[in-house]
Amino acid sequence: MGATARADDRSPREVAQEQALGEVSDVLLNVEHSLSRAKKALAQVKKTGGNPNVELALGEAIADLTRVHKRLMQDTYYAGDSLRLI
Repeated sequence: MGATARADDRSPREVAQEQALGEVSDVLLNVEHSLSRAKKALAQVKKTGGNPNVELALGEAIADLTRVHKRLMQDTYYAGDSLRLI
């Protein structure tokens, strides 16, 4: 009952914020998995002497996924109440 009572003490804005951050967490998990998989794929392609174009593409994908992960973290968890301007 304690958890339910605490949940009732939260404002609708707090509940919505918590749900939004849960969604972001799910996206981050997928980005992290994709990043890990891309790194593994690049290592395998390099090991087998694969295609240079594939290596370049995977390298760019890794860089892009790293930027996406960093940006999503900064824009959500570390942004506070400030609004990000493009």
